[in-house]
Amino acid sequence: MRFLANPIMLLALLLAAGAHARPFTVVAYNVENLFDLDGVAGYDDYQPARYSRAHALTKLRNIAKVGARFDDGRGPDVLMLCELETDATPGKTPPDYGALLAPYARVALEEMLGAKFDQRIADLPAEALLLKAFQEAGLTGYRVVTGDGVKPPPGERAPEIKNALFTRLPIVHTRKHPTTQARAILEVQVTVDGAPLFLFVNHWKSGASDPETEPLRVANATTLRRRLDEILRADPHADIILGGDFNAQYNQKQRYPRMATTGLNDVLRSQGDELAVRGPQHDLYNLWFELPPPERGSDTYRGEWGTLMHLIISRGLYDQRGVQYVDNSFAVAKFPGLNADARGLPARWTFDPPAGAGFSDHFPVVAKFTTVPDNRTDRWLELKNPSVDRPDLPPPPIVRSEPPRPAPLPAVDLDRIALDAKLLPAPAAIRDDAHKGKIFRIEGRVTASERLSVEVNGQTYEVWSYDAAMRASLRSRFNAGATMRFFGELAVFRERWQFVIRDASWVK
Repeated sequence: MRFLANPIMLLALLLAAGAHARPFTVVAYNVENLFDLDGVAGYDDYQPARYSRAHALTKLRNIAKVGARFDDGRGPDVLMLCELETDATPGKTPPDYGALLAPYARVALEEMLGAKFDQRIADLPAEALLLKAFQEAGLTGYRVVTGDGVKPPPGERAPEIKNALFTRLPIVHTRKHPTTQARAILEVQVTVDGAPLFLFVNHWKSGASDPETEPLRVANATTLRRRLDEILRADPHADIILGGDFNAQYNQKQRYPRMATTGLNDVLRSQGDELAVRGPQHDLYNLWFELPPPERGSDTYRGEWGTLMHLIISRGLYDQRGVQYVDNSFAVAKFPGLNADARGLPARWTFDPPAGAGFSDHFPVVAKFTTVPDNRTDRWLELKNPSVDRPDLPPPPIVRSEPPRPAPLPAVDLDRIALDAKLLPAPAAIRDDAHKGKIFRIEGRVTASERLSVEVNGQTYEVWSYDAAMRASLRSRFNAGATMRFFGELAVFRERWQFVIRDASWVK
């Protein structure tokens, strides 16, 4: 007791304990299709005729600008990335990124993609180009692991895009888990001040609101859950961070009650009672519950906020051993004037200017962590305002990102103002940025697509209405192969060209 009463000795003890703390930041970010420049791409928009070196340079620099907004410009220690192109021209061995970039140590990225561009640079994978962009922006010291080289499940082709992890933390081992119709789940074990930490980067099957694709997300969740159970059986207090684009809402079960079983809530068992992880029944906590409901949103779809990007943590991040979550540090990385537009929405990527513009259709999500020296799994982080997840309560209202439909058009004579698609000089002439917002007279054959679509002049266009009842009516009236005649306003949504029908009178 006399020792502890000595203020000098007590201060020295506290400083020694604090010296063991290792704060770090984790960011999960879907970068919306970062492709390389080898000229081989599975997506039409990223073929050489559409995707230029100038586009790639803008895309790379913009991702680096977002990364530099974390940790006083040095970037997060852990960056979980989705939607990097799967390398279509890989080498025979896993890339040595340091060796790949060594010849360009004194060459600027702008030169690499400009006057000095050659086949060797064209063959660099997307993550190597991004690493170079990071270095130029002052984000250095990263080790890179990707989901390349994974054999897909039987009967499936390899995905066009992959997951990646950029980390400064020492890597112990990596594993890649193929899963049904989605990107391989990337598992990377690192150490933080000697403490083990498991990181899982995810990008599940798309279609969050679609009951027909939810079984695929259930399969993705099953792949992840099985591996988590292996880890947690060996150590119920293992430190685990799950991140990425799960293509599911944090309240998937409540938001879409038609789904009997959901991947995120039922199989993975992501939940929002922050104190529940202290007990044996719940081992995961979804950090979306750290925010008030109106602030829960990282992406938008059809005018509604979504929460497809997630950071989910295990009970071990709350005990007094190893790595610990920093309470209430979770946030949506929305930077006005950078990756957020004037309305506060994601400044998504666009090919429109000659060099492209924008960032991503997702905001990153971020959380902070530290290490604790106590080595006590029977003691817990003191929480301020711990959240409570009550599945029996109605879900919070969906916060709309923008009006669900545009302002009404003034009365117009459609027959007089509409452009006739048949009279344009070339089939591709419709798809011109100058025609966006113009009204066309359309006669097309309905295709056998999942979404209502028509073929016009040899090209396919989605048919959309802001009125859900009208969409359902059109879908029931026009089957595949039928001829559809209507007036449609030309638009682009998620890089897909479409005709928007504003009123039932627009359909003949």
